[in-house]
Amino acid sequence: MVIFVGAKLKNGMTDKQQMLTGHLACFVAYAIFGINIIVCKDLTKGQLISPIALFCLRSIGAGTLFWLISLFMPREKVERRDFPKIFAASIFGFFLTQITFLMAISDITPVNCSVISAMSPIYTMLIAAVALKEPVTLKKAGGVVLSFAGIIYLILNSVTTTNGVAESKPIGIFLIFMNSLCFSIYLGVFKPLIAKYSVVTFMKWIFVCSTLLSLPIAGKEILSTDFTTLPSSFLWELSFLIVFATFVTYFLIPVGQKFIRPTLVSMYSYVQPIIAIVISIIIGMDSLSLKKVIAIATVFTGVVIVSFSRRAHADTRQ
Repeated sequence: MVIFVGAKLKNGMTDKQQMLTGHLACFVAYAIFGINIIVCKDLTKGQLISPIALFCLRSIGAGTLFWLISLFMPREKVERRDFPKIFAASIFGFFLTQITFLMAISDITPVNCSVISAMSPIYTMLIAAVALKEPVTLKKAGGVVLSFAGIIYLILNSVTTTNGVAESKPIGIFLIFMNSLCFSIYLGVFKPLIAKYSVVTFMKWIFVCSTLLSLPIAGKEILSTDFTTLPSSFLWELSFLIVFATFVTYFLIPVGQKFIRPTLVSMYSYVQPIIAIVISIIIGMDSLSLKKVIAIATVFTGVVIVSFSRRAHADTRQ
């Protein structure tokens, strides 16, 4: 592998090309995640399959695709000492992240899910403060407090509707919190490991680990499910979940992690709520009340404060 001097980097791309690739990969991935909120909300509506079985299918499907692609690429050996790290990355980046999401989606509206998920950059900032000893300024702390105030306001005004029917249950809100936190840990902690291997090599082992975690629990249910009797809409949505919301997104995010900082990667979570909110309102799955607008504005104001504070103190190192 040739190392270029100056503007050229070791992979033959200029700094600008690397940044553009990283930003584009993250934008597309989080846009798909936004659509995925709507798809999963509809997919879990009929309770035709459990969240753990759905997760297992995603692992098997996406893992198979990554292993097939690896057959046409140069073989890359993974150091034995890195397998425990890959297993940990699989737990935080896929197993816990996706299980909490799939369990929560039936108990939370797309708007509320999107707003809470948008706090991922704040989690990433706090994780960086602990893991990397980055300073937390008064401005950052103020942004965190403001965003959490917005979330509390959202919870207090979203637990029931005017008809007394649950809109977003506390358990759903808590699980989405955990979803964002786990994925932020994945983004912030495992960047060196991701940069060490090719995307395909890294992800094919990630999905082997996630399959091993879920198959003993979900295997019996999957084998006993007659997929020929399921509605065609369910199968189409399941295909989207496996191919686009799992294989494509988990291919693109490591690309973004290779070329831009973890905090910048997490900032693309802002794309996710915009996509999800617009689609959910258009199709009538959710509504936008004045109280939700106030909560959303409060959360995003806090996030913007944290983001600009973070960028002001960040250097250009990858």
